[in-house]
Amino acid sequence: MFKVTKVADNRLDIEFGGKLDAEEMKLALDELSSKALGIEKGQMLYRIEDFALPTLSAIAVEFARIPEMFKLIRQFERAAVLCDKQWVQTISELEGKLIPGLSIKAFDMNQLEQAEQWLSH
Repeated sequence: MFKVTKVADNRLDIEFGGKLDAEEMKLALDELSSKALGIEKGQMLYRIEDFALPTLSAIAVEFARIPEMFKLIRQFERAAVLCDKQWVQTISELEGKLIPGLSIKAFDMNQLEQAEQWLSH
């Protein structure tokens, strides 16, 4: 499951869960790209539940679109990740250190209010 909602001119909320196959990954990246059009200095709120690694074919779809995804990610300044799996939180924050111009902070699922406050600063 991958759902993208544009909640403001500069913000996307993304819900992710389960295991994505190649077709689902293609649809997810298409939805993300279309909803991100025109966003500048954006924010993202990820809700990750029931995380499972994507299939190898899904990863291949993602790798094929890396240039497009790097361009898209430059539209955003902050991303808050809500997830109860510590290893996903750690990886998310590590990504934030590796992607120039993007700050990523992870929160437990019950910390929505804190994530919202962090995004707004």
